[in-house]
Amino acid sequence: MSKKRGPIDFPLFITILILLSIGVVMVFSASMVEDYKIYNDTYYHLKKQILWAFLGIFAMMFMANFDYRKLRNKKILVFGMLITIALLIIVLFMPARKGATRWIGIGGASIQPSELAKMMLIIYLSDNIVRKGEKIKSFTKGVLPVLIIASFFALLIILEPNMSTTVIIMAVAFSLLFVGGAKIQQLAGIVLLGVAVAAVGIIIEPYRMRRLTGFIDPFKDPLDTGYQAIQSLYALGSGGLFGMGLGQSRQKWHYIPEAQNDFIFSIICEELGYIGALFVIILFVVLVWRGLKIAVTSRDKFGTLVAAGITSLMAVQSSINFLVVASFMPVTGVPLPLISYGGSSLVFTMALLGILLNISRYTVKNGVE
Repeated sequence: MSKKRGPIDFPLFITILILLSIGVVMVFSASMVEDYKIYNDTYYHLKKQILWAFLGIFAMMFMANFDYRKLRNKKILVFGMLITIALLIIVLFMPARKGATRWIGIGGASIQPSELAKMMLIIYLSDNIVRKGEKIKSFTKGVLPVLIIASFFALLIILEPNMSTTVIIMAVAFSLLFVGGAKIQQLAGIVLLGVAVAAVGIIIEPYRMRRLTGFIDPFKDPLDTGYQAIQSLYALGSGGLFGMGLGQSRQKWHYIPEAQNDFIFSIICEELGYIGALFVIILFVVLVWRGLKIAVTSRDKFGTLVAAGITSLMAVQSSINFLVVASFMPVTGVPLPLISYGGSSLVFTMALLGILLNISRYTVKNGVE
Protein backbone atom coordinates (compact mmCIF):
# COMPACT_ATOMS: atom_id res chain seq x y z
CA MET A 1 0.00 0.00 0.00
CA SER A 2 1.25 3.45 -0.91
CA LYS A 3 2.08 5.89 1.88
CA LYS A 4 0.48 8.71 -0.12
CA ARG A 5 -2.14 10.49 1.94
CA GLY A 6 -5.28 12.28 0.86
CA PRO A 7 -7.24 14.90 2.83
CA ILE A 8 -9.16 13.98 5.95
CA ASP A 9 -12.91 13.43 5.81
CA PHE A 10 -14.02 17.05 6.15
CA PRO A 11 -17.72 16.40 6.98
CA LEU A 12 -16.62 14.13 9.84
CA PHE A 13 -14.09 16.68 11.07
CA ILE A 14 -16.68 19.48 11.12
CA THR A 15 -19.24 17.23 12.83
CA ILE A 16 -16.76 16.40 15.59
CA LEU A 17 -15.96 20.08 16.19
CA ILE A 18 -19.66 21.06 16.27
CA LEU A 19 -20.45 18.31 18.80
CA LEU A 20 -17.44 19.31 20.89
CA SER A 21 -18.52 22.97 20.85
CA ILE A 22 -22.08 22.06 21.85
CA GLY A 23 -20.62 19.95 24.65
CA VAL A 24 -18.55 22.82 26.06
CA VAL A 25 -21.53 25.21 26.01
CA MET A 26 -23.93 22.68 27.53
CA VAL A 27 -21.46 21.60 30.24
CA PHE A 28 -21.30 25.24 31.31
CA SER A 29 -25.08 25.62 31.24
CA ALA A 30 -25.73 22.35 33.08
CA SER A 31 -23.06 22.80 35.77
CA MET A 32 -23.20 26.51 36.62
CA VAL A 33 -25.74 26.17 39.45
CA GLU A 34 -23.94 23.34 41.25
CA ASP A 35 -20.57 25.01 40.65
CA TYR A 36 -21.68 28.21 42.35
CA LYS A 37 -23.11 26.27 45.29
CA ILE A 38 -20.18 23.89 45.82
CA TYR A 39 -17.12 25.77 44.51
CA ASN A 40 -18.38 29.39 44.61
CA ASP A 41 -17.19 29.51 40.99
CA THR A 42 -19.80 29.42 38.22
CA TYR A 43 -17.08 28.56 35.69
CA TYR A 44 -15.47 25.65 37.57
CA HIS A 45 -16.51 22.83 35.19
CA LEU A 46 -16.37 25.10 32.14
CA LYS A 47 -12.69 25.92 32.68
CA LYS A 48 -11.81 22.27 33.13
CA GLN A 49 -13.87 21.19 30.12
CA ILE A 50 -12.18 23.79 27.90
CA LEU A 51 -8.79 22.48 29.03
CA TRP A 52 -9.80 18.88 28.27
CA ALA A 53 -11.27 19.99 24.94
CA PHE A 54 -7.95 21.54 23.88
CA LEU A 55 -6.08 18.42 24.98
CA GLY A 56 -8.62 16.36 23.05
CA ILE A 57 -8.13 18.44 19.90
CA PHE A 58 -4.36 17.99 20.23
CA ALA A 59 -4.84 14.21 20.63
CA MET A 60 -7.19 14.13 17.62
CA MET A 61 -4.85 16.10 15.36
CA PHE A 62 -1.85 14.04 16.43
CA MET A 63 -3.62 10.76 15.66
CA ALA A 64 -5.05 12.19 12.42
CA ASN A 65 -1.45 12.69 11.25
CA PHE A 66 -0.03 9.45 12.71
CA ASP A 67 -0.19 6.65 10.12
CA TYR A 68 -2.72 4.25 11.64
CA ARG A 69 -0.95 1.28 10.05
CA LYS A 70 1.96 1.83 12.45
CA LEU A 71 -0.41 0.92 15.30
CA ARG A 72 0.05 -2.70 14.21
CA ASN A 73 3.68 -2.53 15.32
CA LYS A 74 4.17 -5.39 17.78
CA LYS A 75 6.05 -3.25 20.30
CA ILE A 76 3.29 -0.61 20.32
CA LEU A 77 0.55 -3.23 20.69
CA VAL A 78 2.27 -5.19 23.47
CA PHE A 79 3.27 -2.04 25.39
CA GLY A 80 -0.22 -0.58 25.06
CA MET A 81 -1.91 -3.78 26.20
CA LEU A 82 0.41 -4.23 29.20
CA ILE A 83 -0.09 -0.61 30.32
CA THR A 84 -3.86 -0.96 29.95
CA ILE A 85 -4.03 -4.20 31.93
CA ALA A 86 -1.77 -2.76 34.64
CA LEU A 87 -4.00 0.34 34.99
CA LEU A 88 -7.17 -1.78 35.07
CA ILE A 89 -5.69 -3.78 37.96
CA ILE A 90 -4.30 -0.73 39.82
CA VAL A 91 -7.68 1.07 39.69
CA LEU A 92 -9.28 -1.78 41.65
CA PHE A 93 -7.18 -0.76 44.66
CA MET A 94 -8.04 2.94 44.45
CA PRO A 95 -10.39 4.60 46.98
CA ALA A 96 -14.03 4.25 45.93
CA ARG A 97 -15.82 7.25 44.43
CA LYS A 98 -19.60 7.16 44.06
CA GLY A 99 -19.57 3.49 45.04
CA ALA A 100 -17.03 2.40 42.42
CA THR A 101 -13.29 2.37 41.78
CA ARG A 102 -13.05 3.67 38.22
CA TRP A 103 -10.54 6.51 38.50
CA ILE A 104 -6.82 6.80 39.17
CA GLY A 105 -5.84 10.19 40.56
CA ILE A 106 -2.83 11.84 38.91
CA GLY A 107 -2.06 15.20 40.51
CA GLY A 108 -5.21 17.28 40.31
CA ALA A 109 -6.65 15.17 37.50
CA SER A 110 -7.90 11.61 37.18
CA ILE A 111 -7.88 8.96 34.48
CA GLN A 112 -10.35 6.18 33.72
CA PRO A 113 -8.41 3.11 32.57
CA SER A 114 -11.60 1.75 31.00
CA GLU A 115 -11.43 4.56 28.41
CA LEU A 116 -7.91 3.47 27.41
CA ALA A 117 -9.17 -0.12 27.36
CA LYS A 118 -11.77 0.75 24.71
CA MET A 119 -9.07 2.15 22.43
CA MET A 120 -6.56 -0.65 22.92
CA LEU A 121 -9.17 -3.36 22.52
CA ILE A 122 -10.31 -1.97 19.16
CA ILE A 123 -6.74 -1.75 17.87
CA TYR A 124 -5.57 -5.09 19.26
CA LEU A 125 -8.61 -7.10 18.20
CA SER A 126 -8.56 -5.54 14.73
CA ASP A 127 -4.94 -6.59 14.27
CA ASN A 128 -5.70 -10.03 15.74
CA ILE A 129 -8.64 -10.62 13.36
CA VAL A 130 -6.60 -9.51 10.33
CA ARG A 131 -3.81 -11.94 11.23
CA LYS A 132 -6.28 -14.80 11.59
CA GLY A 133 -7.55 -14.37 8.05
CA GLU A 134 -10.00 -17.13 7.12
CA LYS A 135 -9.51 -18.75 10.55
CA ILE A 136 -11.97 -16.19 11.92
CA LYS A 137 -14.74 -18.38 10.47
CA SER A 138 -13.71 -21.13 12.89
CA PHE A 139 -15.17 -20.83 16.39
CA THR A 140 -12.26 -22.44 18.24
CA LYS A 141 -9.42 -20.86 16.22
CA GLY A 142 -11.03 -17.54 15.36
CA VAL A 143 -14.00 -16.40 17.43
CA LEU A 144 -13.15 -17.95 20.80
CA PRO A 145 -9.66 -16.38 21.18
CA VAL A 146 -11.14 -12.95 20.41
CA LEU A 147 -13.90 -13.48 22.97
CA ILE A 148 -11.38 -14.59 25.60
CA ILE A 149 -9.35 -11.39 25.16
CA ALA A 150 -12.46 -9.18 25.24
CA SER A 151 -13.88 -11.09 28.23
CA PHE A 152 -10.65 -10.64 30.18
CA PHE A 153 -10.92 -6.86 29.77
CA ALA A 154 -14.64 -7.05 30.57
CA LEU A 155 -13.94 -8.99 33.77
CA LEU A 156 -11.46 -6.40 35.04
CA ILE A 157 -13.90 -3.58 34.25
CA ILE A 158 -16.96 -5.24 35.82
CA LEU A 159 -14.97 -5.66 39.04
CA GLU A 160 -14.83 -1.84 39.40
CA PRO A 161 -17.92 -2.31 39.10
CA ASN A 162 -18.83 -0.86 35.71
CA MET A 163 -21.35 -3.05 33.92
CA SER A 164 -22.31 -0.45 31.31
CA THR A 165 -18.75 -0.17 29.97
CA THR A 166 -18.50 -3.96 30.08
CA VAL A 167 -21.56 -4.25 27.84
CA ILE A 168 -20.16 -1.60 25.47
CA ILE A 169 -16.81 -3.38 25.19
CA MET A 170 -18.45 -6.71 24.41
CA ALA A 171 -20.73 -5.03 21.85
CA VAL A 172 -17.69 -3.53 20.09
CA ALA A 173 -15.94 -6.92 20.11
CA PHE A 174 -19.07 -8.44 18.57
CA SER A 175 -19.14 -5.78 15.83
CA LEU A 176 -15.47 -6.45 15.02
CA LEU A 177 -16.15 -10.17 14.73
CA PHE A 178 -19.10 -9.45 12.43
CA VAL A 179 -17.08 -7.14 10.16
CA GLY A 180 -14.12 -9.53 10.34
CA GLY A 181 -16.15 -12.33 8.76
CA ALA A 182 -17.27 -14.55 11.65
CA LYS A 183 -20.28 -16.77 10.96
CA ILE A 184 -23.69 -15.28 11.75
CA GLN A 185 -24.83 -18.45 13.54
CA GLN A 186 -21.90 -18.26 15.94
CA LEU A 187 -22.50 -14.57 16.61
CA ALA A 188 -26.20 -15.23 17.29
CA GLY A 189 -25.18 -17.81 19.90
CA ILE A 190 -22.81 -15.27 21.46
CA VAL A 191 -25.62 -12.71 21.70
CA LEU A 192 -27.88 -15.18 23.51
CA LEU A 193 -25.05 -16.10 25.87
CA GLY A 194 -24.31 -12.43 26.48
CA VAL A 195 -27.94 -11.72 27.35
CA ALA A 196 -27.90 -14.62 29.81
CA VAL A 197 -24.67 -13.42 31.44
CA ALA A 198 -26.04 -9.86 31.68
CA ALA A 199 -29.23 -11.18 33.29
CA VAL A 200 -27.18 -13.07 35.89
CA GLY A 201 -25.05 -9.95 36.49
CA ILE A 202 -28.22 -7.96 37.20
CA ILE A 203 -29.76 -10.59 39.46
CA ILE A 204 -26.70 -11.12 41.68
CA GLU A 205 -26.22 -7.39 42.34
CA PRO A 206 -29.03 -5.82 44.40
CA TYR A 207 -28.34 -2.27 43.17
CA ARG A 208 -28.68 -3.42 39.54
CA MET A 209 -31.98 -5.11 40.35
CA ARG A 210 -33.18 -1.88 41.98
CA ARG A 211 -32.24 0.02 38.84
CA LEU A 212 -34.17 -2.47 36.72
CA THR A 213 -37.31 -2.28 38.86
CA GLY A 214 -36.93 1.49 38.99
CA PHE A 215 -36.85 1.52 35.18
CA ILE A 216 -39.99 -0.61 34.89
CA ASP A 217 -41.95 1.71 37.18
CA PRO A 218 -39.92 4.79 38.22
CA PHE A 219 -42.90 6.37 39.99
CA LYS A 220 -43.08 3.42 42.38
CA ASP A 221 -39.97 4.75 44.14
CA PRO A 222 -39.76 8.40 43.02
CA LEU A 223 -37.24 9.47 45.66
CA ASP A 224 -34.69 6.69 45.12
CA THR A 225 -34.43 4.22 42.21
CA GLY A 226 -36.84 6.14 39.98
CA TYR A 227 -35.59 9.62 40.88
CA GLN A 228 -33.18 10.31 37.99
CA ALA A 229 -35.50 8.80 35.38
CA ILE A 230 -38.43 10.92 36.58
CA GLN A 231 -36.41 14.15 36.70
CA SER A 232 -35.07 13.42 33.21
CA LEU A 233 -38.61 12.94 31.90
CA TYR A 234 -39.65 16.24 33.50
CA ALA A 235 -36.78 17.92 31.62
CA LEU A 236 -37.79 16.34 28.32
CA GLY A 237 -41.43 17.31 28.83
CA SER A 238 -40.63 20.89 29.87
CA GLY A 239 -38.55 21.60 26.78
CA GLY A 240 -41.34 21.27 24.26
CA LEU A 241 -40.58 22.02 20.63
CA PHE A 242 -38.20 24.97 20.96
CA GLY A 243 -37.02 24.66 24.56
CA MET A 244 -36.99 27.04 27.51
CA GLY A 245 -33.91 28.83 26.24
CA LEU A 246 -30.18 28.33 26.73
CA GLY A 247 -29.33 28.51 30.43
CA GLN A 248 -32.99 28.44 31.51
CA SER A 249 -33.23 24.81 32.69
CA ARG A 250 -35.10 24.20 35.94
CA GLN A 251 -33.92 20.63 36.42
CA LYS A 252 -30.28 21.66 36.85
CA TRP A 253 -31.33 23.47 40.02
CA HIS A 254 -30.42 20.49 42.22
CA TYR A 255 -33.01 18.13 40.70
CA ILE A 256 -30.82 16.11 38.31
CA PRO A 257 -27.58 15.26 40.17
CA GLU A 258 -24.44 16.34 38.28
CA ALA A 259 -26.45 17.28 35.21
CA GLN A 260 -23.26 17.93 33.23
CA ASN A 261 -22.45 14.22 33.11
CA ASP A 262 -24.62 11.29 32.04
CA PHE A 263 -27.90 13.28 31.90
CA ILE A 264 -26.63 16.29 29.98
CA PHE A 265 -28.91 15.36 27.07
CA SER A 266 -31.87 15.97 29.40
CA ILE A 267 -30.71 19.55 29.83
CA ILE A 268 -30.26 19.89 26.06
CA CYS A 269 -33.86 18.75 25.57
CA GLU A 270 -35.13 21.13 28.24
CA GLU A 271 -33.22 24.21 27.10
CA LEU A 272 -33.09 23.68 23.33
CA GLY A 273 -36.28 21.66 22.91
CA TYR A 274 -36.97 18.82 20.52
CA ILE A 275 -35.45 20.84 17.67
CA GLY A 276 -32.13 21.16 19.50
CA ALA A 277 -32.22 17.53 20.62
CA LEU A 278 -32.96 16.39 17.06
CA PHE A 279 -30.05 18.47 15.78
CA VAL A 280 -27.67 16.72 18.21
CA ILE A 281 -29.03 13.28 17.24
CA ILE A 282 -28.60 14.13 13.54
CA LEU A 283 -24.98 15.10 14.21
CA PHE A 284 -24.36 11.67 15.74
CA VAL A 285 -26.08 10.02 12.78
CA VAL A 286 -23.73 11.94 10.45
CA LEU A 287 -20.74 10.88 12.57
CA VAL A 288 -21.76 7.21 12.35
CA TRP A 289 -22.54 7.50 8.62
CA ARG A 290 -19.13 9.00 7.82
CA GLY A 291 -17.44 6.40 10.03
CA LEU A 292 -19.16 3.55 8.20
CA LYS A 293 -18.27 5.09 4.86
CA ILE A 294 -14.61 5.28 5.88
CA ALA A 295 -14.74 1.65 7.00
CA VAL A 296 -16.25 0.52 3.70
CA THR A 297 -13.80 2.51 1.54
CA SER A 298 -10.64 1.72 3.51
CA ARG A 299 -7.96 0.13 1.33
CA ASP A 300 -6.91 -2.44 3.94
CA LYS A 301 -8.77 -4.76 6.29
CA PHE A 302 -7.08 -3.39 9.41
CA GLY A 303 -8.34 0.10 8.55
CA THR A 304 -11.81 -1.27 7.89
CA LEU A 305 -11.93 -3.04 11.24
CA VAL A 306 -10.55 -0.14 13.29
CA ALA A 307 -12.94 2.31 11.61
CA ALA A 308 -15.86 -0.07 12.20
CA GLY A 309 -14.83 -0.56 15.84
CA ILE A 310 -14.58 3.19 16.53
CA THR A 311 -17.87 3.86 14.74
CA SER A 312 -19.68 1.09 16.61
CA LEU A 313 -18.33 2.45 19.91
CA MET A 314 -19.71 5.92 19.13
CA ALA A 315 -23.04 4.46 17.96
CA VAL A 316 -23.53 2.13 20.93
CA GLN A 317 -22.47 4.64 23.58
CA SER A 318 -24.57 7.52 22.23
CA SER A 319 -27.59 5.26 21.69
CA ILE A 320 -27.45 3.97 25.26
CA ASN A 321 -27.25 7.53 26.58
CA PHE A 322 -30.24 8.67 24.51
CA LEU A 323 -32.30 5.64 25.56
CA VAL A 324 -31.48 6.08 29.27
CA VAL A 325 -32.39 9.77 29.21
CA ALA A 326 -35.71 8.96 27.54
CA SER A 327 -36.37 6.13 30.06
CA PHE A 328 -36.23 3.38 27.43
CA MET A 329 -33.38 1.73 29.37
CA PRO A 330 -32.50 1.41 33.06
CA VAL A 331 -30.35 4.23 34.42
CA THR A 332 -26.68 3.51 33.81
CA GLY A 333 -23.55 5.62 33.83
CA VAL A 334 -22.79 6.08 30.13
CA PRO A 335 -21.64 9.57 29.09
CA LEU A 336 -22.67 11.10 25.77
CA PRO A 337 -19.50 11.18 23.62
CA LEU A 338 -18.06 14.67 23.02
CA ILE A 339 -20.95 16.26 24.96
CA SER A 340 -20.82 15.05 28.58
CA TYR A 341 -18.28 16.48 31.01
CA GLY A 342 -15.19 14.35 31.33
CA GLY A 343 -11.42 14.38 31.16
CA SER A 344 -9.95 11.06 30.07
CA SER A 345 -13.25 10.13 28.41
CA LEU A 346 -13.14 13.19 26.16
CA VAL A 347 -9.42 12.93 25.35
CA PHE A 348 -9.53 9.22 24.45
CA THR A 349 -12.72 9.74 22.41
CA MET A 350 -11.02 12.52 20.46
CA ALA A 351 -7.91 10.36 19.96
CA LEU A 352 -10.07 7.55 18.55
CA LEU A 353 -11.81 9.98 16.21
CA GLY A 354 -8.36 11.20 15.17
CA ILE A 355 -7.52 7.63 14.14
CA LEU A 356 -10.78 7.52 12.18
CA LEU A 357 -9.81 10.75 10.40
CA ASN A 358 -6.40 9.27 9.64
CA ILE A 359 -7.97 6.17 8.07
CA SER A 360 -10.09 8.48 5.90
CA ARG A 361 -6.84 9.64 4.29
CA TYR A 362 -6.18 6.14 2.95
CA THR A 363 -9.42 5.30 1.17
CA VAL A 364 -10.66 4.54 -2.33
CA LYS A 365 -12.04 8.08 -2.45
CA ASN A 366 -8.55 9.48 -1.96
CA GLY A 367 -7.14 7.18 -4.64
CA VAL A 368 -4.60 5.51 -2.38
CA GLU A 369 -3.44 2.19 -3.78
